[in-house]
Amino acid sequence: MSEYTVRPARSADILGIHHLLEPLVERRILLGKDLAVLYGAVQEFIVAEADGVLIGCGALHVMWEDLGEVRTLIVRDDWLRRGVGRALVDALEARAAELGLQRLFCLTFEMDFFTRRGFEPIGEQVVDPDVYSQLLRSPDEGVAEFLNLAHVKPNTLGNTRMLKNL
Repeated sequence: MSEYTVRPARSADILGIHHLLEPLVERRILLGKDLAVLYGAVQEFIVAEADGVLIGCGALHVMWEDLGEVRTLIVRDDWLRRGVGRALVDALEARAAELGLQRLFCLTFEMDFFTRRGFEPIGEQVVDPDVYSQLLRSPDEGVAEFLNLAHVKPNTLGNTRMLKNL
């Protein structure tokens, strides 16, 4: 079995991340992201690499003082069930802890995977009303998904909103 490494993404990885993302966008599992958006968020990403080829990725997006989101978590099909997803989430959690975050959010179809990582399904009210009103000002679609706003509901059908306390 080949070994893999998990490391921070570099700008040269963005085309590979986009390549990993596209089949999941076509299957309506993940939302598409323009290359400009991916390049602008390169510092949020980590990648898993084997023999110089990207086999997975994930991103940590800071949403608020104590709250981050695990985004764009992808493992190539031929690397599933080999610990890559777990390693990516572990690395994202370590980065979140370094940043002082106390909670991680995700919006996922993969409830079993995230439940095994300590995430739990959540209801509507995850932040206090003052923070909610501040987050409403964000132009970020992921924040809108977190807030469960009506205009993003078509994109989130079937997904489960989950949260983990670090």
